[in-house]
Amino acid sequence: MPIDPYILLLLGTVGLAALLPARDVGADVASGASTAAIAFLFFLYGARLSTREALDGLRHWRLHVTVLACTFVVFPLLGLAARGLEPVFLTHDLYTGLLFLTLVPSTIQSSIAFTSIARGNVPAAICAGSFSSLAGIVVTPLLAAVLLGNSGGGFSADSLVKIVLQLLVPFLAGQLLRRWIGGFITRHKRVLGYVDRGSILLVVYTAFSEGMVQGIWHQVSVVRLAGLLLVEALLLAVMLALTWYGGKALGFGRGDRIAIQFAGSKKSLASGLPMAGVLFGAHASLAVLPLMLFHQMQLMVCAVIAKRRARDPEATGDARTRGPSADRDPGPKPSSCACVAGGGQDGRGQDGQWPPRTSSMGRYRTVSRVTFRSGTADSSASLNARS
Repeated sequence: MPIDPYILLLLGTVGLAALLPARDVGADVASGASTAAIAFLFFLYGARLSTREALDGLRHWRLHVTVLACTFVVFPLLGLAARGLEPVFLTHDLYTGLLFLTLVPSTIQSSIAFTSIARGNVPAAICAGSFSSLAGIVVTPLLAAVLLGNSGGGFSADSLVKIVLQLLVPFLAGQLLRRWIGGFITRHKRVLGYVDRGSILLVVYTAFSEGMVQGIWHQVSVVRLAGLLLVEALLLAVMLALTWYGGKALGFGRGDRIAIQFAGSKKSLASGLPMAGVLFGAHASLAVLPLMLFHQMQLMVCAVIAKRRARDPEATGDARTRGPSADRDPGPKPSSCACVAGGGQDGRGQDGQWPPRTSSMGRYRTVSRVTFRSGTADSSASLNARS
């Protein structure tokens, strides 16, 4: 799988911060703009999320609880277990970033795309990713307060105030105003998507500029980075195995297990970067490095797995047993929740596309060309995600 173009933009932003870091007055301006960008991001997240339709997806509560447990329980436990690798494989700052990585919510758009490619339960993947993102706004800061303590930038009363003012208040404001501005956001989703991505790039530039000015990057060697990549590869492999075989042990069918694997094994770059900027301040540059590397790794690995799942005998057998008539009469659509701004009850956007061009949290690029029948067979997708 080719490298995600947005990762290249992020790396370019890091390079710009290394060559031309913001200093003095420029640093103050960049910090203020970054703070405003984070608040605006979460305002848009709140305005795009249809909580009423998300609640309709609670009918499949066992699957959603399983994904949430993987995201906010199993992942953090593995992160705590990795403490033994410090300081042999990881420095304290890199381990702090790795632990923070395990606390952020799951993705939405890439989970949908990979689930569709693998012919899994696409509506379940939509709802599971949406619930994880919504819960992460509250759960991730709370877990950071308990598990990170004074690591990195420290979690204090000031950090709590920042979380409330920069994350929760804008999100709730977006939810309250969604009734009046939801249509506008849907009509201008492409332009606002660029605003999302630009805001995240600004957050990254500010964080890495502060790290360069304070000399934090001199503490990281190539050997340490190689050790970090090895640890992250092991972490991803363990989670992919646990979500797949754990789903089987819990009695889930193939389509649900695919949704659990792809929604429960990944972490959201777009949620994690703004949260790290609030929680870690000047130390955010090292804190987000593990998340950036893990993001690209999960896209590459999951793309391979999704293609192999699509060629499973069980998947191809289901497609053959439907017979030619199934193509002419697809039958009733599976029950689903449309956890997206402007989405209908059948999970489609107002423009009739499946999946909707903007995810529920609105911070991902488009997943296009996705079609599915009965939630499993005849699925195809082209991935262009950055969750």
